[in-house]
Amino acid sequence: MTLQLEERPAIGYRWGGFVARRRWAVLGAWIVLIVLGGLSTPLLNSALQSPDFTVHNADSARASELTTKHFPQLGDGQGVIVFDSPTLSADSPEFRSAVTDAVEQARSTQGVGNVVGPFDALGGQISDDRHAALAVVALTGTPSERAITARKLQDELTATNHPDMTVGLTGIAALQNDLVDIEIGDITKAEAIGIPVALLILVFALGAVVAAALPIGVGLAGLALTTGLLFLLSGVTSINVLTVSIASMIGIGIGIDYAMFIVSRFREELARGKGVTEAIGIAMSTTGKTVVASGLIVTIALGSLVVIDAPIFRGIALGVGISIVSTMLVALTFLPALLAVLGPKVNRWALPARFRPAEVTNTTETSRWARWAHLVMARPVLFGVGATLVLLVGAAPLTSMSLGIDMGMAYLDKTPSGAAAQTVSTKFAPGALAPLTVVSTDGARNVDQLAAQIARDDRVASSFVQRADGQALIVVISETATDSPETSELVAQLRRQAGSDYAVGGPAAEFLDLSDEINAKLPAVIGFVLIVSFAFLVVVFRSILLPVKAILMNLLATGAALGLTVAIFQWGYGESVLGFHSVGFLQVFLPTIVFVVLFGLSMDYEVFLIRRMKERWDANADKSDEGNRVAVAEGLAITGRPITAAAAIMVVVFGSFVTASVLELKQLGLALAVAVAIDAIIVRMMLVPAFMRLFGHRNWWLPSLRRS
Repeated sequence: MTLQLEERPAIGYRWGGFVARRRWAVLGAWIVLIVLGGLSTPLLNSALQSPDFTVHNADSARASELTTKHFPQLGDGQGVIVFDSPTLSADSPEFRSAVTDAVEQARSTQGVGNVVGPFDALGGQISDDRHAALAVVALTGTPSERAITARKLQDELTATNHPDMTVGLTGIAALQNDLVDIEIGDITKAEAIGIPVALLILVFALGAVVAAALPIGVGLAGLALTTGLLFLLSGVTSINVLTVSIASMIGIGIGIDYAMFIVSRFREELARGKGVTEAIGIAMSTTGKTVVASGLIVTIALGSLVVIDAPIFRGIALGVGISIVSTMLVALTFLPALLAVLGPKVNRWALPARFRPAEVTNTTETSRWARWAHLVMARPVLFGVGATLVLLVGAAPLTSMSLGIDMGMAYLDKTPSGAAAQTVSTKFAPGALAPLTVVSTDGARNVDQLAAQIARDDRVASSFVQRADGQALIVVISETATDSPETSELVAQLRRQAGSDYAVGGPAAEFLDLSDEINAKLPAVIGFVLIVSFAFLVVVFRSILLPVKAILMNLLATGAALGLTVAIFQWGYGESVLGFHSVGFLQVFLPTIVFVVLFGLSMDYEVFLIRRMKERWDANADKSDEGNRVAVAEGLAITGRPITAAAAIMVVVFGSFVTASVLELKQLGLALAVAVAIDAIIVRMMLVPAFMRLFGHRNWWLPSLRRS
């Protein structure tokens, strides 16, 4: 039974008609926006920064403020110019001449404060074999400003030719610059793989090439709008490459999904004999309304990230939120205008009949998906308990999850900064790339005693004390890499030794503070997402039981996805297949981002599926358990193929990022791909019909607010 016109939400139906009547004006406006967004892509790429791992009001932030105030000669961050020659000795005139040229070049570069050359009084900057040397460069400004300075200095050093010697800049800013370049390449490669495969899936899911091309066009249009908006924002705030990676990954995936559902509903109404404008109105008032609901709940979930007092999370919330809103705008304006222009031509270039999906008719009881729904509902306990146990087994590795930050050094060995960093690690101490600072907070009390105690630690390669303005600062160079667990333990030990009279800073301290901030705020993030999701779903479903069930199932699915990610990336299962080397932990920000994103995305399929079931329930006079069974079967029969295709597309888009060189993109891509697969196969096709059958007509109960 189809909905009567008076039952359709008035706003959505009128909006569809409005866009259809003004289709050429809408298309013209969108073509301009898409072109401008496309032209801004290289400009945005050139403006991208590395993620900012600082935490406001943390101990490392306080150390940075005190260092900048009392020891400006150290700068806000450090770079290292590395001189390396297989033939020349540091004592040779040619070596010294090259050092002098590079040091003078650095001192004349804007954004560089003090430069301490290898032959200055500091000491410890010439290797034991006398064939390598270091110059320490003080970089000033914000993290984004330091990145710009590092890139400019690196280019200047690279342009200078020194026979028989390699001169390169490394350090946190320089390394992250090169990592940004690699990640931009990874994004491009993933999109080049994911989009064509998604198009192929769409052709078989929709049965026609023109219909399949529309969701791809919507996904790319949403990406173009997102790119343009992020480029505009880059003029007033820093946009990092991780934000763009996640925004691209999610924007393309949901853009294709949203468009596919709308196109499917439009074609369904055309097949039922509706005119083009009416079919668009129905699609907008049903599926379009669901798109709005789904987009809003994903955006709301992302908003919880602002609870974490760190720029990296606020940037991701902003960037991905822009991506989702852009995708919704495209799906609700650009797509219906295209459908109005195409009309029945949307079915052009159809596949042979045996490969096309069957047309949706008024009865779906005989469809393959309906038969599956009845099979599950005939044995709801078996399927419900079995699927739940599978998810719990998948989530089991979470009990041993370890978190850290991997700077991606393994992927930088062929870059200038990575090669220079390798020289530092082999001929000096790895910690020289990013020294720790222990700075006094209120006078230089017991500094010599503390410095001597620090120097005796086996994890410390060297340390020295500086004094200024009645304050003291101890520079500590660790024997271990900045992003290693051993250096994090050293930071914790330094804080215990120094007490409240000192603040410990440096990149390794920032990494530890970020981890602590995430752990402290994660319960608040989870609580916010669950409470808001529950309230939102009560309004959307007009039910109490369905939101509770949806939240519990989504928690299980998210837990299983993260558990499998732990097994693969922390335990190392599948290293050779996926082309990575396990560092023994997940990126510290991964579980929080994955939870928020997956919880929002998993609600998409829940909303699409349950709303179609509710359409059938509301249209049916039978409000008994049998009427519930029919509504569940028909809802699954109508949405089974589109949801499966949508999930396959998401898996392909997210999974394409597993080809990335950078570990964090591999982890994100795999976690999201696995979660969507679990959600579509186990949750939507097994748990939902099983529990809908168990609870019967009580699924639709809403006290006092239920419409008569």
